[in-house]
Amino acid sequence: MDQSSPTPLLVSETPVEIQTELARRGIGFEQWPAVEELPSEADQAWILKAYANDIARVKSDGDYATVDAIRMTPDHPERGALRSKFLAEHIHAEDEVRFFVEGRGLFCLHIGAEVLLTLCERGDLIRVPAGTKHWFDMGSEPAFCAVRWFNNTVGWVATFTGNKISERFPKLD
Repeated sequence: MDQSSPTPLLVSETPVEIQTELARRGIGFEQWPAVEELPSEADQAWILKAYANDIARVKSDGDYATVDAIRMTPDHPERGALRSKFLAEHIHAEDEVRFFVEGRGLFCLHIGAEVLLTLCERGDLIRVPAGTKHWFDMGSEPAFCAVRWFNNTVGWVATFTGNKISERFPKLD
């Protein structure tokens, strides 16, 4: 709960249970095979080509103007600034759709009086509806790659709530 002790009401590593609990709150969660191993030099074009079939499958479900791939490594020059930005509670005017093709990241969803900490790992697809308060932690030593779909041509655009709630919850580290 967002105002009580940090004692979890549910802890699960069972994909079906996670999917069911998230679905009850309007969040989509699926597990797909992430079959392509990414070489260290793989750039965005390589990643998008490697996952073209998965990208097309998601595009067929929505009106997505832009698709990109974000890849964070422990030596990324902007890792600290990006982590701080993503850790601030925010919303989007569009759905946030992510398919993790490498590594992991922690989506924290603030829905009503609940906070759901959802560890997304390779093969996980999450769909967070527009207007859902949330934050994301990639850890201090980030190691993930996610394909991202956007309904706009600009890409990632957030409205920050100003709520410091993320400071009260566990981080990925």
